[in-house]
Amino acid sequence: MIQRIQSIYLLVASIVSGALIFVFNLWKNPLQEVFAFDLFMRDFFLLKIIPLLFFLSATVSFFSVFLFRDRKLQFVIGRLVILINLFLLGLLIYVSLTLPGEISISEKGIGMFLPILVVLLTVLANKAIKKDEDLVKSADRLR
Repeated sequence: MIQRIQSIYLLVASIVSGALIFVFNLWKNPLQEVFAFDLFMRDFFLLKIIPLLFFLSATVSFFSVFLFRDRKLQFVIGRLVILINLFLLGLLIYVSLTLPGEISISEKGIGMFLPILVVLLTVLANKAIKKDEDLVKSADRLR
């Protein structure tokens, strides 16, 4: 049921988390732009976790689109996506404040704010899921 608004929100959240990381950079050094996929090549372990969390968030939110028959499970998975993205946001803030070898000042890219957008979309989806669940409960009471 892709026409439901929560399915649209979750689909857009998975696109933001899975595809836009290749479009928007996380930060820009004077020599290069650093995208999320480039962090696999780094030696620092925390930097390798960042693209994995982006892909995990995209996969879980895309999987959640197809759970429209079980709204409670879809709601719980939405909360899991929110937790993944909050952890990712905290990790991005930590890494941006303590970049290794940061002698020259780098510019933070818009890719650092993608987890905030995913959290916002998932919260809107969970609100719509809760609204649907309340509607079904009220219809069950009338029978």
